[in-house]
Amino acid sequence: MGAVEIALVTLNAAAALVSGASSVLGAARPGLMLASGETVTSGVDFYARVYAVRAIPLSIAVVAVLLVGDAASIVPLLVVAGVIQAGDAALGVLRRVPGMAVGAGVLTVVHLLSAHWYATH
Repeated sequence: MGAVEIALVTLNAAAALVSGASSVLGAARPGLMLASGETVTSGVDFYARVYAVRAIPLSIAVVAVLLVGDAASIVPLLVVAGVIQAGDAALGVLRRVPGMAVGAGVLTVVHLLSAHWYATH
């Protein structure tokens, strides 16, 4: 494994872990994911937990595939993770939650550029 690939594995694993940890934090304290002044309702609490139920296994899968997979399995998983992060970034923009917009935007770039690198090398 070369230096670039080590850097990509490290960066993407960290991105996946940040995403999974954010979902745990959001499930524990859903108000953190809301725009200033919004209140936590039972629906918000429910959907924060629903998000975590999906984000945690995806985070684990990304890390596992990065560590033991080959490019054929890494590329589609990073594309899926990148598209999900792009959706989260768009929702952050729409809901005016800057941390969500910027954080998910950065993770989008990390995953999608990494997928492109793996696909072309």
